[in-house]
Amino acid sequence: MRSILALFVPLVLFIFSGCYSFRGISIPPGVEQVVILNFTDNALNAPPNLALEATEQLRNKVRDEARLTIVEQDPHLEFKGTLVDYRVSSEAPQPGEFSALNRLNIVVAIEYINHLDENDEGWKKNFSFFFDFPGTTALASVEEEAINEILENITEQIFNKAFTEDW
Repeated sequence: MRSILALFVPLVLFIFSGCYSFRGISIPPGVEQVVILNFTDNALNAPPNLALEATEQLRNKVRDEARLTIVEQDPHLEFKGTLVDYRVSSEAPQPGEFSALNRLNIVVAIEYINHLDENDEGWKKNFSFFFDFPGTTALASVEEEAINEILENITEQIFNKAFTEDW
């Protein structure tokens, strides 16, 4: 039994020395700290606090699921975000002056930088998601639910792009 443990423990340590993985998450070696700068808001008609909500949701996900420390300076990883679009569109127009289905779409542009690995070029990518609601329903009555669902999905997309290899 001791000989099996003597072989098994070094093997496990060797396997996990390059990077660690948690629930499919792949964190680059040596990465412990991240900065997620407050998102800027370039979207017309977006609620005033939407960029901050998106920032906080990403910070919480990275802190809770990647187990990285959020810092203000000297980060290993850096995320910069911009709220690019906040738009309601008619998706199922009907004869007359109303739509059977409306769609709220939010687009966020993200720049990812790995400060520890000069060979990692990082990436810039737009992430979007939408929420459909009946044309007879006012946006104001579903806006909070819609924003929560959209931001949850966009945050998941950003997280997967940054921390899973097969995204």
